[in-house]
Amino acid sequence: MRVLGLDVGTKKIGVAMSDSTQSIAQGLKVYRRTCLKDDLEEVKRLAEEHTITEIVIGLPKDLSGTVGKKAQEVMAFAEQVERYTQIPIVLWDERFSTNEANRVFELAQVNHKKRKPFIDMIASQIILQGYLDARQTK
Repeated sequence: MRVLGLDVGTKKIGVAMSDSTQSIAQGLKVYRRTCLKDDLEEVKRLAEEHTITEIVIGLPKDLSGTVGKKAQEVMAFAEQVERYTQIPIVLWDERFSTNEANRVFELAQVNHKKRKPFIDMIASQIILQGYLDARQTK
């Protein structure tokens, strides 16, 4: 029983997954979006393949903490995912997750060109790990 983490963008979705103890997040893939139907089908396929019991989706709030246009789009997508997969969705504040992903690559001295294909996956991993850590401290 695992948790799936998604960093939803307009062109790509970064995907991460927890281990079976739901304590460690690991990057899984970057999915290139095509259309809503295919996007939902891919999430459902991953959920079934990996025995997913919960899906965490990064919510891109504005720096002030308010819900802007992008966050509303992600919330609408999350609603569609929950309806299509019948798996509970958790929206998790993702402010700074991409910045954190870039910092990870900078520490590893990976140049911008080489990190670009993986940024969304690492961001989804950071989002999911934040959620898993917060849940364990409760």
